[in-house]
Amino acid sequence: MPQLDEFLKEVLAQRGSDLHFLAGDPPRLRVHGSLKALRPERLEAEFVQETLYEVMPPKAIARFEAQEGADFAHDIPDVGRFRVNVMRHLNGMGAVCRAIPSKANTLDELAMPDAVRAFSKLQNGLILVTGKTGSGKSTTLAAMIDDINTRTKGHIITIEDPIEFVHQRKQCLISQRELGVHTHSFADAVKSALREDPDVILIGEMRDLETISVAVSAAEMGVLVMGTLHTNGATATIDRIINAFPSDKQSHVRTMLSTSLRGVISQQLIPRAGAPGRLAALEILINTPAVANLIRQGKIDQLETTMQTSSAQGMRTMDAAIQELLDKRLVTGEEAFRKAINKARFEATRHQV
Repeated sequence: MPQLDEFLKEVLAQRGSDLHFLAGDPPRLRVHGSLKALRPERLEAEFVQETLYEVMPPKAIARFEAQEGADFAHDIPDVGRFRVNVMRHLNGMGAVCRAIPSKANTLDELAMPDAVRAFSKLQNGLILVTGKTGSGKSTTLAAMIDDINTRTKGHIITIEDPIEFVHQRKQCLISQRELGVHTHSFADAVKSALREDPDVILIGEMRDLETISVAVSAAEMGVLVMGTLHTNGATATIDRIINAFPSDKQSHVRTMLSTSLRGVISQQLIPRAGAPGRLAALEILINTPAVANLIRQGKIDQLETTMQTSSAQGMRTMDAAIQELLDKRLVTGEEAFRKAINKARFEATRHQV
């Protein structure tokens, strides 16, 4: 058994989400958002290098040696699957391993609001799930893909770096591709996917102009496109997409986005009150005619107000989502204050248990 697997099994035994395995430091695991030492001994540089090279696929080794970093997926049969990022740092090599659940949660298990369920029933357009690393974006998207796979007959194509959730065929044909293994780039894979009779395309990360451009074009062509961005908030997401393009093309992009965008889910995880685990707070923007008009006119700063006044249509701001969790006593006032956008709103309840 690879030496790394012993550490990964300990992480799973303690219900951890991540293993931090860096030369010169003790191995650490993240449990419900907090880091703690897994073992007291510092990891020797030679041991870390030997341990990581033992599990790295040949292509990951080649990428690492050429670029000083690599991503790959690692399986422990009958135990679990992990997304691994390997890098160099001051004391040598290091890696962070993210545990991936063996099967996708359902929308019911995640207690997703009706607006998210409605997104997964759409036939075309662009749906974006955003938030910082570790905010549960992949889990939300996997649940939406699972819902489509359960309800409909079609072709789902996922393009990821690396493949995280492995979806089993239910009603749909599912093709899963990994960056660096099955394709050279997200943009190339999306262009190829458009010639493969897709109903749904999942893009693991819209990280550059070319990928964003082909994603918006694919959504306009009648495909349901789902993607992620590392942005905080729906307004920042729209702004990020528009500003990825040269200034002379932004007016055209706003028009395209106003017709192709279906919605934005922006999320973060908050520790539960009085129990282990974390809950997702979801900001939701739905592309209604009013929202489309604001996007087309470039009045992105007014989207926040529209979300605040459109709760009946399923929209909500991040602060409203946090307030709902606080009102149900699912999170503490202190955690609500820490995660809030407008902290003054939660100042009075900051010390509420």
